[in-house]
Amino acid sequence: MNSSTHGCADSDAAIAGIHGFVVPMKCTDLPATMQFFIERLGFRLDAIFPADGPRTAILSRDGFRIQLGLDAPDGLRDLYVLCDDPLQLRGDARELTAPNGVTVRLVHADPPMKLPPTRQQLVLAQANGDAHWSVGRAGMRYRDLLPERHGGAFIASHIRILEGGPVPDYVHYHKIRFQTIFCRKGWVRLVYEDQGEPFVLEAGDCVLQPPEIRHRVLESSAGAEVIELGSPAEHITMADHELTLPTPFSRPERDFNGQRFVRHIAKNASWKPWTSPGFVVTDTGIGAATGGLAGVRVVRASGNAEPQIRRHDTEFCFFFVLTGSLEVTQGGQRWQLLADDSIAIPGELSYTFSQYSADLELLEVTLPADVLLS
Repeated sequence: MNSSTHGCADSDAAIAGIHGFVVPMKCTDLPATMQFFIERLGFRLDAIFPADGPRTAILSRDGFRIQLGLDAPDGLRDLYVLCDDPLQLRGDARELTAPNGVTVRLVHADPPMKLPPTRQQLVLAQANGDAHWSVGRAGMRYRDLLPERHGGAFIASHIRILEGGPVPDYVHYHKIRFQTIFCRKGWVRLVYEDQGEPFVLEAGDCVLQPPEIRHRVLESSAGAEVIELGSPAEHITMADHELTLPTPFSRPERDFNGQRFVRHIAKNASWKPWTSPGFVVTDTGIGAATGGLAGVRVVRASGNAEPQIRRHDTEFCFFFVLTGSLEVTQGGQRWQLLADDSIAIPGELSYTFSQYSADLELLEVTLPADVLLS
């Protein structure tokens, strides 16, 4: 048997035993490149051929296969390797160069949350004819209520689900500091880790999603709307392919990274005087569940009162008009807010709710939960 026939048979036998995708990598020194991937990165050898003069090798690790070949076309040039500690290499290095020139970059398999410093500013978002709606995940429509996002520290979104029925979602969680969902219109059916059976979030209801709680959106009514606020603005969403929801046990007091899950039901709300006369407020319980990190409240007009100058010391202060109208005065400026308008007000800035309609209702979100007025 001549060498070319022997090599072809050897190659066919090797490939027949390999299943799934194989990523090609060209190399000029097969032994050295194999040694690098096996000794430095923990790959194993699955196949090598031909036996009398190897020109191709197939290696694998964690279900990922590469094909090193002297005759391979130019293939992968950068390989990202997930690991628990990207700084495990000596010094500050986070990348290696293989003998075949491929750059191996170490990245965190479970990256930590990154929180940019907060840069507050006064932001008015109005839901008039010029309001921009973008198409987001699962076809949902998003209106950005905080375009510059306080330097990346916060995000506020008005979200619409145009078509009702099942939502193409999956079990996932977020690397976040804070996140709340307020149902604006319609209903959304949700399920959360260790929080019992799926439930329906109706208009006026809200939830606190603690950091890394697994959850899934199941279905919604046509035209459902929610207001979502979170920190930081850009956060990582991780899928959980192992967990099935609902989980077998209900543990409502479970701690998720220092926070507890909250489901506020609007029809069960109790009201008390707000910090400014002429208003009443209901607290969702999110302040207590976050250990004072964040507060979510609904504020209603309760009668006429002398306008009061307000000035707070918060990191984040946000109002969304649910019903009615409101005039906000700051310095020599006045803004008229109608339903679906919102305003973010920086700390230490004096402002006044100078006029408001009898049917005014506001969603208020602050960090921290307790607002000190002066």
